[in-house]
Amino acid sequence: MSEHKVTALVTGASAGLGAEFCRQLAPLCDVIIAVARRKEKLDALASELADSAEVRCLEADLGTVEGVAITMEAIRQQGPVDYLVNNAGFSTFGHFDQLPIDGQRDMVNLHIDACITLCRAAIPFMRELGSGRIINVSSLGTFFPGKGMAVYGASKAFLNYYSQALQAELAGSGIEVQALCPGFTHTEFHDSMAEDGFDRSRIPDQMWMNADAVVAASLAALGNGQVLVVPGDDNVDLARAGLQRQLDDL
Repeated sequence: MSEHKVTALVTGASAGLGAEFCRQLAPLCDVIIAVARRKEKLDALASELADSAEVRCLEADLGTVEGVAITMEAIRQQGPVDYLVNNAGFSTFGHFDQLPIDGQRDMVNLHIDACITLCRAAIPFMRELGSGRIINVSSLGTFFPGKGMAVYGASKAFLNYYSQALQAELAGSGIEVQALCPGFTHTEFHDSMAEDGFDRSRIPDQMWMNADAVVAASLAALGNGQVLVVPGDDNVDLARAGLQRQLDDL
């Protein structure tokens, strides 16, 4: 039997948090399966990390059935994966009744359907291995239901509940589940939202974090039994305030 290679699979790996997860996981892994739509970005990342880990670039659109199937097959053929990072995502911006429904449905498919499908593909192999780490990238916005991002926030709130319930089901298996809830982060994420009217300048500078700090907080929290991880002390305070506001509405 061949020696197991420590392997991570990261979706949305071409930029932002996904690329940063690959960078910070590289010293911990032998192999990183980097999944994204932009092959040229993946190739550049593979070159950057060549001295740290073997990066296998997988061009796939997880918003499609074919893309999910390709990624599931990578888990089967190249796994078991020790780390599964479900990071791929996007958001529209605007009132729900004024936005095309296709974009809202696409978010649900990507944030929820793709995530649970890849988890279902990876977990049996993790059970055989006796360990594994699943990180589902959620959002600080789940603690503040509000205007402009109704379906985005709702789909990410699903990941919080799902991750907590999944961790309870996997207790004693050696598999750890985390829902990472970052706040405003300096990445490409808000570019498309800006086209729809999102104004970065309205967000105070102190509320923004860099991707490396967000990922470092996520990885540092592994092993402590915490499912919901909110990077940044100020963001933790905001999340608690948001939860309290929801409780006050009861």
